[in-house]
Amino acid sequence: MKARPPAKAARVFHSGFVAVLGRPNVGKSTLVNRFVGRKVSITSDHPQTTRRRISGVVTTDDCQMVLLDLPGFQRPFDSLTRRMQKTVDETLSEVDAALFLLNAEEPFAGGDRFIAAAVAEAKLPVVVALNKMDRLAEKAMPRVLAEAAQLVPHLSVFPLSALTGNGADALLAELVAAMPEGPMYFPDGEVSDQPLEALIAELVREQALRRTREEVPHAIAVEVASINERKDRPLVEIEANLIVETESQKAIVVGKGGSVVKQVGTAARHEIEAILGVQVFLALRVKVRKHWRRDESYIERLL
Repeated sequence: MKARPPAKAARVFHSGFVAVLGRPNVGKSTLVNRFVGRKVSITSDHPQTTRRRISGVVTTDDCQMVLLDLPGFQRPFDSLTRRMQKTVDETLSEVDAALFLLNAEEPFAGGDRFIAAAVAEAKLPVVVALNKMDRLAEKAMPRVLAEAAQLVPHLSVFPLSALTGNGADALLAELVAAMPEGPMYFPDGEVSDQPLEALIAELVREQALRRTREEVPHAIAVEVASINERKDRPLVEIEANLIVETESQKAIVVGKGGSVVKQVGTAARHEIEAILGVQVFLALRVKVRKHWRRDESYIERLL
């Protein structure tokens, strides 16, 4: 009698949630977009670009990792920033691992030490990456890496450029290795749980951030009023409101003869069309809502 061949071992699948942490403007959203392979988080050079927790899903044959792009750690000073920091604190208690990003361009400071202490207290597997290495002179790299290592003793520091992708593969492999056994949380091919309305609002806000300065970017919010998919042809009609806090901010966002808001609308429309795969008609209006960042009920609606 022929012996049966040994049964194949069941495939072991790993999955988990990763909090992506760091000071404002360290490159968290750029890195999440790179790992996911598609834009799920908006980016800009302004702090406070990320205001809500955004999921970016990375799926391989034997692992699914949900990267949670979070607001940067900051000292809260109004209802908006209190809500943002609360999101960070709550997420740390819910995840399987943390990715701590440092900025190679800037001296490490109290904010970095605070985050290092917070992740140590959470008792999570932690992976540390030193981002923006592409902006350093080659002779400065060993010194900055050594300073980063002193900040997080007993942890390896991965040199990285989220913008160019250098170092991204090694970092991703380290994160995958930290994932516990678990199920698939998202269907294969799904890259985020962000509702379409929220994604559109963020894409519009991203373009407004890129065309304003000083205090204006922090005061901008976006509400999507309507999304209408035409039945007679492949066209999606979208109406959205850009919200600011003062008339002077409104004048800046509108621009001379409506020039700025037109630029925002054109650029945002291209981004939305790239994601939806159909032609988009985008109508933007700029409205004033005084002190909206102090209005907790309004912030709850936005975020």
